Amino acid sequence: MPDNSAPLLDVSGLVAGYGRKEVLHGVGLRVEAGEIVTLMGHNGAGKTTTIRAVLGAVRPRAGTVRIAGRDTTRRPVRRAVAAGAAMIPSERFVFPDLSVHDNLLLGAANAPSGSGTAQRLATVKELFPILGERWKQPAGSMSGGQQRMVSLGMALMARPRLLLLDEPSLGLAPSVVETIFGRLRSLADDEGLGILLLEQNVKQALKIADRAYAMRSGQVILEETAEQMRRRTDFWDLF
Repeated sequence: MPDNSAPLLDVSGLVAGYGRKEVLHGVGLRVEAGEIVTLMGHNGAGKTTTIRAVLGAVRPRAGTVRIAGRDTTRRPVRRAVAAGAAMIPSERFVFPDLSVHDNLLLGAANAPSGSGTAQRLATVKELFPILGERWKQPAGSMSGGQQRMVSLGMALMARPRLLLLDEPSLGLAPSVVETIFGRLRSLADDEGLGILLLEQNVKQALKIADRAYAMRSGQVILEETAEQMRRRTDFWDLF
């Protein structure tokens, strides 16, 4: 059973890489319920490798990963999903030939039994009204921002407790980014969803985040509240 008193994500001493190349060198971070944590750093700092290792898509060489109190270190991706994690990659992940509705139903395939698919569909439509308007439209024919909303809706259909987001603003108009980020803040506040957000748009991420970690060369070099980070005038020097 999940440990409701534990952080939704607790990573300690994480070492991981690809082949002989070590990318992460002892990464540690945590995400609490209802908290948005942003992980910042230049391309190549190790951000994506971190969340892939958290999910189990990259096998850690050392360290521990706990999701809702469950040790998922070096376990298959399905173990992290069963513990309540869902990931949205930076690529637009939709089934292009299927309708918005059918994409969302596929997202519900990993939902806990008895989680109420119809109710969850209604929640997704409430969060993203444009999806309700395009219910029968093939997802691949939608704009980039709308496809991002579909992929986020698919993840939410699984009723995750922890959401791992890789560059959700990539290639999107500022108004769309603001809409999506506002919905993420609502999900954290209203449903207790924990969110680990990887984002190059630092200023936008810090508007909705509670805490921030800065990464450089595969290591976490700083942890601050989002408010502390917003007050910095030189935070780019961290990277």
